[in-house]
Amino acid sequence: MNKKKIGLSALVLMIFSTIFGFANGPVAYMQTGYAAIIWYVLGALFFFLPTSMMYAEFGSAYKDSKGGIYTWMEGALGKKTAFIATFVGLAAWVVWMISVAQKVWIPFSTIFAGHDMTQSWSIFGLSSTKTVGLLAIAFVIVVAFFVTRGVQSISKISSIGGIFVMAMNVILIIASIIVLIAHHGQFAEPIVAKSFIVPENPAFQSPMQLISFALYAVFAYAGMEQLGGMMEDIDDAEKTYPKAVFIATIVIAFGYALSILFWGVTTNWLNLSNMSNANLGNVTYILMNNLGVEFGSAVGFSHTASLTLGAWFARFAGLSMFMAYLGSFFVLTYSPLKSFILGSPKEVWPKSVIRLNKAGVPTVAVWLQAGLVILFILGISFGGSNAAELYQILTNMGNVSSTLPYVFLVAAFPIFKKLTNINHPFVFFKSKRITWFATIIVEALIITSMVMTIIPLITTGDYANAFWTIVGPIFFAFLAWLLYSHAERKHGKL
Repeated sequence: MNKKKIGLSALVLMIFSTIFGFANGPVAYMQTGYAAIIWYVLGALFFFLPTSMMYAEFGSAYKDSKGGIYTWMEGALGKKTAFIATFVGLAAWVVWMISVAQKVWIPFSTIFAGHDMTQSWSIFGLSSTKTVGLLAIAFVIVVAFFVTRGVQSISKISSIGGIFVMAMNVILIIASIIVLIAHHGQFAEPIVAKSFIVPENPAFQSPMQLISFALYAVFAYAGMEQLGGMMEDIDDAEKTYPKAVFIATIVIAFGYALSILFWGVTTNWLNLSNMSNANLGNVTYILMNNLGVEFGSAVGFSHTASLTLGAWFARFAGLSMFMAYLGSFFVLTYSPLKSFILGSPKEVWPKSVIRLNKAGVPTVAVWLQAGLVILFILGISFGGSNAAELYQILTNMGNVSSTLPYVFLVAAFPIFKKLTNINHPFVFFKSKRITWFATIIVEALIITSMVMTIIPLITTGDYANAFWTIVGPIFFAFLAWLLYSHAERKHGKL
């Protein structure tokens, strides 16, 4: 019996749910206002579209491999470079876990209070940042405990969360249009041509700072490599996949642009930037709360009723994001780790690390990963940062760490194209010239945006932020080099 293949509409929906992040819109709006729109459009055209086609070529050539992006890079860059690059990619997920383990408490508190209460929490007389750090450590330990026992069904919560997140998009659009009609087309953040080019935020007005924002746009389209290995499951893949990617690129870019624009309907950027309790961790819930208040006012509710509606909008957002975070945290605690361990050379790992338990989970590896996450959480939470600085550091760490592996993956692509010892069933980039043009454009975007994220932090004296932004990838690259070098000394050439 033939397995049912994935059609065009199903693939577009799959790409959308994998890539589109509801929280990216509020974060972008808080960072640069309407000026974020152009960068998200450019990110779609110059990063998402070409890299998606590269992953499709990789995925179709290595469709039977278990090693994911490690296998993709191994043939082109060699085992050692591929191992280090993939290990840094693993660092991206670890940084994501560090960030989410702390951010997850914001939607959790919002579910019950209607707004972010984490900045007033205190355990044992500790500051709110340290208190959230301790709760994050507890969260990591509990998740690791259940993951090692094979409790994977909880990941289904993320699917439910995905439905709620889609509902939030619908609420944003409908409520914003009703508010706009009630206000006779007047936006809370005025529509001025200059604001689509020059950011409101003084921190993003120099060319160097503005280019660094490109990394946010790149990060918003990250994750497509997860679908690159599905070519054999797609109906008439050579025609369906590129068509789906083109449609998804337009839909997602338009979705991000519309989201950023619509937040300006109900929230003035200057008012948002002057809120002492607003940060990149809770901005989604603040904007949803404000959307509910303005919507209630627009349809004739009393001020008290409008405030109550705002709190319920925020609670809905909190519930949606909490479930999405929880489900994805369970999956990403073991899935990238297991894929890497099974696909990379066995000689690199101590036997205890690669041993799978009865549930098929590498127990020791999961706990080692949890230990690393906890160490980083302790370092960041107890490093003296306040909440706003903490979430800025976590956002920068996540952006740089998540984007760095693409530098290696994209660099491997033109070399991969020359390999004659493997079959190339799907070819999108037909000529050498187009291949190199796409590679250079994407690499330039990634590297420039990463460098421009770090340099302003150093030049403005924000050394703590700069340190944590770069320490994750460097630490993991060094750890990978040590592991591989040790294996080479022990076993010879791998």
